[in-house]
Amino acid sequence: MPQLATQQLDAIHSMLSAGHRNLRIERHSLLLWGASSGGIILFSNNILTPEQIPAPDVRAIAWLILLVLAVSGVGLLDWHLTRRAKQARDEAWSFIHRQVLKVWWLLMSVGVLLTFAMFFYGGGYMIFAAWVVLVGLGLYVHGLFSEELLEWTGALLIAIGIGMLSLSLPPTLSQWIAASTLGLGLPLLTTMLDRGRQRSVRLRLVQASGWMLCVMVPPLVAQQFDNIFVPSDVPLVTLNMFMQQPDKQQIVALPAGTIIPVKVDISGDVFRASNTAVLPLVLNQPVEIMMDKGQASGEWRHPGDPWSLARGSVWVRIPMIRVELPPQTGPEIRTRLEVATKHQPAL
Repeated sequence: MPQLATQQLDAIHSMLSAGHRNLRIERHSLLLWGASSGGIILFSNNILTPEQIPAPDVRAIAWLILLVLAVSGVGLLDWHLTRRAKQARDEAWSFIHRQVLKVWWLLMSVGVLLTFAMFFYGGGYMIFAAWVVLVGLGLYVHGLFSEELLEWTGALLIAIGIGMLSLSLPPTLSQWIAASTLGLGLPLLTTMLDRGRQRSVRLRLVQASGWMLCVMVPPLVAQQFDNIFVPSDVPLVTLNMFMQQPDKQQIVALPAGTIIPVKVDISGDVFRASNTAVLPLVLNQPVEIMMDKGQASGEWRHPGDPWSLARGSVWVRIPMIRVELPPQTGPEIRTRLEVATKHQPAL
């Protein structure tokens, strides 16, 4: 008799738990959003690039149009397929499900607007982490009313996004992690759904750990094999030799102490437009730069170190700008310029 009573109590508990989590996320939803977001992130370096659209304002609008079309198209297709699946099961749209969908669409809209705003206000290094956090928030909210596993996955995505920002990861690695967690992680989640069943914390930890390994190992491994290839027969020349005779491919060595002028274009309505403002900077360490037909190809290194790409390995920050008017010298602008390298030698 006690065993029968225990079984009945377990059945009642399972029924109540299923009643509380009365939503069902469709597998095609995770496939659609994962494939679209992961694909755009992975190939974003080849879509609407500065070489294709030099004007930043025009490029920002082009990205806005692309993202609006992508998000709205995937959202409408997801809604249509979900409605057809519900009709096949003879289910009705619940009030909570409609509200959860609105939250999801709102988060995706915030991501689109955030991407657009970063073209004008900066902070582009945060964009991949921001999308991971927004998707994580959407999954977590959905999981509150449906699959418990979605809560765990959403929390992991939020933690991954925060970790990407706090560790100041190189943009390329952040891009790969975002593409993997969304493009691979969301479709992988479709094989782990259990229709809202109550599971032990130990099992959820095992599932979360396995999912984490599957989505984090590929980008980390890819980074280790992402070696920049520079032909060994490229000649190493001094700056004077390069200026006298630039060849097809050369490595130009700049010694420490080299003065590099930073030419600043002035525009706006505060100062007169000018392109003659020059800030002379002195190189602190020797640098070798790869040149191709007289133009920097983007590869650089300190002598003896592995090659790196300038994009993502050099960080420039202006943390302070202050206008002063001392009576001794007259008006002046003080600022602080921080130029640091995030060079990570290959293991």
